[in-house]
Amino acid sequence: MKFEFQPIGIIHSCFKEKFGIPRQPGLVAEASATLELLSPYNRPEAVRGIEQFSHLWILFIFHGCLRSQWKPTVRPPRLGGNERIGVFASRATYRPNPIGISPIKLERVEKTVNSVILHLKGVDLLDGTPVVDIKPYIPYADNISEATAGFAESPPPRKQTITFSADAARRCIEMSESHPNLRTMIEQLLQSDPRPAYKGEEAGRVYGMRLWDFDLQWQVTGDLVEVLALVDATSG
Repeated sequence: MKFEFQPIGIIHSCFKEKFGIPRQPGLVAEASATLELLSPYNRPEAVRGIEQFSHLWILFIFHGCLRSQWKPTVRPPRLGGNERIGVFASRATYRPNPIGISPIKLERVEKTVNSVILHLKGVDLLDGTPVVDIKPYIPYADNISEATAGFAESPPPRKQTITFSADAARRCIEMSESHPNLRTMIEQLLQSDPRPAYKGEEAGRVYGMRLWDFDLQWQVTGDLVEVLALVDATSG
């Protein structure tokens, strides 16, 4: 039995590369994206009533992690990145069928005659992600109070202290009009420590990731994280 799906929409996200994307939805509440519905699904009546829901289930393709072969075990970051468990006991991106699902906050709906765009927050989605379905999040059915979660029973601890260099703080202020709450988003992102879990601390290393149209650069010393710079990615 074989199935084929056509994307119903495309994600336009602040995350331009895989490194640094939050490992779960909602960990970085200020992380934003839009979901643009594609023709012929971009009809206003297709989302009639969706604005009544605060959150949506977004089903998508891990398009940045496609492989010709799959592996039965993976190394979850929550277990230090070294212990292996079954792929179906994880949310790893490398799966037999590269399908992901995330509960995402719906901020607002933008509709015109030929366009439907959903504005989202708390995303863990790479820019360009193909979306295959949208379903409303139903609190009484989807929030299971007695559920248990194995090795991920509680959120990861946020022990890092985030500081900004004078230049980075100034750039956050300068960019606040185009990117509201930018400094808060960066703090939330780095408190989740996006570095690979299986690597030890590398003294003096400068880390970087692409956000929107700039590169975020930071350095880690113990539990102290210093944001060094926000560098225009279009320069040079």
